[in-house]
Amino acid sequence: MKLNTKRTVIIGVAFMAICAFWQLYDTVVPLVLKYTFGIHNEIISGGIMALDNIFALFMLPVFGALSDKTHTKIGKRMPYIVFGTVSAVIVMMFMPFAANHKNLTLFIAALFLALLAMSTFRSPAVSLMPDVTPKPLRSKGNAIINLLGSIGGLIILVLIMIFDTSKYTYTCPEGHLTDNLGSGIQAVMCEACGKNYTGINQQLSRVNPDYTMVFLILGLIMILSVVVLLVFVRENKFVAEREEFERANGISDEKETDENAGKKMPKDVAKSLICMLLSVAFWYMGYNAVTSAFSRYSVEVWKLTDSTTSKCLMVAMGVALVAFVPIGIISSKIGRKKTIIGGVLLLALSFFAAGFCKFDWYINLLFALVGIAWAAINVNSFPMVVEMSRGSDIGKYTGYYYAFSMAAQVITPVLSGVFLNISYKFLFPYATVCVMLSFVTMLFVKHGDSRPDAKQVALDALSGGDD
Repeated sequence: MKLNTKRTVIIGVAFMAICAFWQLYDTVVPLVLKYTFGIHNEIISGGIMALDNIFALFMLPVFGALSDKTHTKIGKRMPYIVFGTVSAVIVMMFMPFAANHKNLTLFIAALFLALLAMSTFRSPAVSLMPDVTPKPLRSKGNAIINLLGSIGGLIILVLIMIFDTSKYTYTCPEGHLTDNLGSGIQAVMCEACGKNYTGINQQLSRVNPDYTMVFLILGLIMILSVVVLLVFVRENKFVAEREEFERANGISDEKETDENAGKKMPKDVAKSLICMLLSVAFWYMGYNAVTSAFSRYSVEVWKLTDSTTSKCLMVAMGVALVAFVPIGIISSKIGRKKTIIGGVLLLALSFFAAGFCKFDWYINLLFALVGIAWAAINVNSFPMVVEMSRGSDIGKYTGYYYAFSMAAQVITPVLSGVFLNISYKFLFPYATVCVMLSFVTMLFVKHGDSRPDAKQVALDALSGGDD
């Protein structure tokens, strides 16, 4: 059973560009809000940073469904990808300009419009892969898509390291200011008072971060992704090939055209869909709680202030990156549901064990297991949701998937915060309970699994290798 890898990679450049944008958003925007505009209130900055999740709750299902009903010469999804990407690039270029001129109103307006533009094409872009990929191969396809998304995020992190022009200042005990320092300075000679102050790296104040080059390169990446899609992707042709192949080989149960869109879903499938979406919400609640509060947990529980504790999360991300493709291959052999359940149990066990651990070398091992578990879940969950859709409804179901995952990331900071206000020791028990709830709901999912026994010879013929 082979996948047209080259075609999947080309389609995945859209998701790579999306993930690159979100990495920039998550990394840069909080720094600009704090150090450029002086917004130190975490509630205000947190509210601004939550805008993307709030928009996603209602915009992703809407635009996913709209793209299902769109018909153009370049396809259903491509018009939204082209319009959304170009619009996002144009408005986001005002963000570094506003930051450099310390115009908060312009910055917030540009950010607001950029998030709106990104929300118009996220569901259509993600829907492209299942649109053109036969059902049994979608886990493999999603593994490649996730791999490209991780690469997009990594590119932005590297660019930030290269082009970070931030400067630091130090005010000595006598009140004298020394500016234009680099980060990590251990000692400063204050010329005004003639004294050498050491051990001051924790007292540096960061000022004037300028990320113009990062924004420019991201904009170029996003525009190039659209060009690649327009040149190499023939959406209507690829979709027609996939539908014809599935009908000819008994993979599709019915003719998947718009005449079937909107028909009432059978009760047993609807039950599976609801349980699947609840599972998505529960495991995102557990995972997001850990990733967002881990640095504070390491300070409050392990009494560590060294920023190297964040390497645990980097270990999880790195291992997940390596595991995406192997997990896709494994799930195509044993089935998506079994792979997800194995991942859920491994994730719950890892979180449970972490709650009893002190900071030591084996913490990295636990987080490596977290990475493997998250890859097993993430690669297969989206294909299971769209498997329950008809071909004409893929965009709508893509929107459902992201709406539930985003809703979880809106809810869990508040819900976990209730317990963390009591004690940070509740972090891993909270995450464990959430993940185990997803295990319970997954047991009731009876549809959306892959078909390892599908006609493999025919699928190999369809793929034509990796061309």
